[in-house]
Amino acid sequence: MPRPDDDAAVFVISVAAELAGMHAQTLRQYDRLGLVTPSRTRGGGRRYSARDVELLRQVQRLSQEEGVSLAGIARILELENHVDALRHRVKELTIEVERLRAATDHGSRVFSVGPGGEILASRLGERPRRRPGGSASQALVLWRP
Repeated sequence: MPRPDDDAAVFVISVAAELAGMHAQTLRQYDRLGLVTPSRTRGGGRRYSARDVELLRQVQRLSQEEGVSLAGIARILELENHVDALRHRVKELTIEVERLRAATDHGSRVFSVGPGGEILASRLGERPRRRPGGSASQALVLWRP
């Protein structure tokens, strides 16, 4: 599990190369290919984070132990990033669904629109409340998940 400081760009290229067990020129090549892109200082110097070093080790393992080409590694990393983004989105949507479930008062699945455009949850068979002096809509929508 990543720690909050894993993203802090603190290692110069020589230290990152030593931590990853690689030559600094290899890190430059990976940067040019877009495999591991470190942060940059104002002067253009590369700064690697602990997460970057771990990614360098993963690239090295895939290349040396698994025999995956650099183009293949780039695709693997791209797909892993896509999966992570999808997991994050699923988590966001799950939270939103739970929020909506909590707001609909256990078992309410009938919604109407109030005069101000607000969504009102009702129980089955229940009509929207009529506002004094206003007209209530007769349109109801039944939501079936």
